[in-house]
Amino acid sequence: MSSINAYREQPDDQRAGMPPGIPFIIANEAAERFSYYGMRAILVVYMTQYLTDRNGALAVMSEHEAQGYFHLFVSAIYFLPLLGAVIADGMLGKYRTIILLSLAYCLGHLAMSLDSTRLGLMLGQGLIALGAGGIKPCVSAHVGDQFGKTNQHLIGTVFSWFYLAINFGAFGAMLLMPWLLSNFGPGMAFGVPGVLMLIATVIFWSGRYRFVHIKPVGSGFLKDLSKPHERQTLLKLALIYAFFAIFWSLFDQTGSSWVLQAQKMDRVLLGIELLPSQIQAANPLLILILTPLFTYVIYPKLRQWLPLTDLNKIAIGFFLAVVAFTITSLIQANIDQGGSPSILWQLIAYVALTSAEVMVSITGLEFSYRQAPKSMKSLVMSLYMLSVAMGNLLAGGVNFLIGAFDKSGLLSGDNYFWFFTGLMLVTALMFLWLSLRYYENNSVPDDQV
Repeated sequence: MSSINAYREQPDDQRAGMPPGIPFIIANEAAERFSYYGMRAILVVYMTQYLTDRNGALAVMSEHEAQGYFHLFVSAIYFLPLLGAVIADGMLGKYRTIILLSLAYCLGHLAMSLDSTRLGLMLGQGLIALGAGGIKPCVSAHVGDQFGKTNQHLIGTVFSWFYLAINFGAFGAMLLMPWLLSNFGPGMAFGVPGVLMLIATVIFWSGRYRFVHIKPVGSGFLKDLSKPHERQTLLKLALIYAFFAIFWSLFDQTGSSWVLQAQKMDRVLLGIELLPSQIQAANPLLILILTPLFTYVIYPKLRQWLPLTDLNKIAIGFFLAVVAFTITSLIQANIDQGGSPSILWQLIAYVALTSAEVMVSITGLEFSYRQAPKSMKSLVMSLYMLSVAMGNLLAGGVNFLIGAFDKSGLLSGDNYFWFFTGLMLVTALMFLWLSLRYYENNSVPDDQV
């Protein structure tokens, strides 16, 4: 390129170290995740305690209605990566798609900070879902695009940093936003995440000349879908992702049923009473602790006893999710009998579920990128995220059905948690059977670098 301001379109195959654009992506991700998880942490409490009508009078949702809408919102966020992938891979490229949709993201926060009615809620959630969902596959794939043949081996390390950045931002947000909501109201609590999203956008824009900008493939994006190899790859991954959906239907309840459960527990720790929404901060904090622990201690130990393939890691993670929901089921049984168990019990469940997340989510992210054909990196990432959408649709659908039809209380109380525990156990057993028969292709061919 003759212009000093031209974007780089290919990675430097001679570079052995980290690509120069990685710090901008990591910093952007930390700020964006602060924005998203801060808003999400207070959503169920906001819908059940702060929603108003046009006259300013309280018009809140029931618990099951709020849980249903929460999971519907999360499912929309994870459906919209399909749209983002089509725009990025087929039209605008990843960088321009991320910038454009980030602006919609900021407007969503603005709407929720200014209007506390259901109209403001739906408008804000729609714009946030469009922004957060649309950029998801682009950011993950954009990370991989920065690497050439020489430094390809560093992708796994960067994806771990990427995940740590997500959880560093989430940890701060999950502590701060519930406090802002409780002390200053929804305007401030939704406004601060909006400011952080704007900062995230500016950080990403600042790295535009450090990034590798892979051109969109245009019509070739659709033509590649008809190729036998690409089609077979997508079908194999879709089978894996069907199991992921059940895991996410449990995991994302940390933002809904686990928050409502925490409201009924003894939340005093070291003389300080925590807000129900703040308990969620245990997850990102544990991620910061457990990710290096698994990478440098647990995984090397496990490799001494069994072949630790990607799918084996995921299978173990599924069984840990069963353990986590067994604990919450027992907690709820205690609550249903007039008890008020210590929040420490839910924190133990967080340890099990976060360990599952490390083995399922981080592994699945890297596995997906390595398996994806070059022209479909964003599409494959969006299919991975579609499993999150399907899981949340399942959780949301169960809650809407309970609210509408379960007058006998068949799935109320601890039965609700036992239902998801049993579902996850069946899923883990089926996936274990599959993992023993599935051959992974961990190589990255030259034409996919």
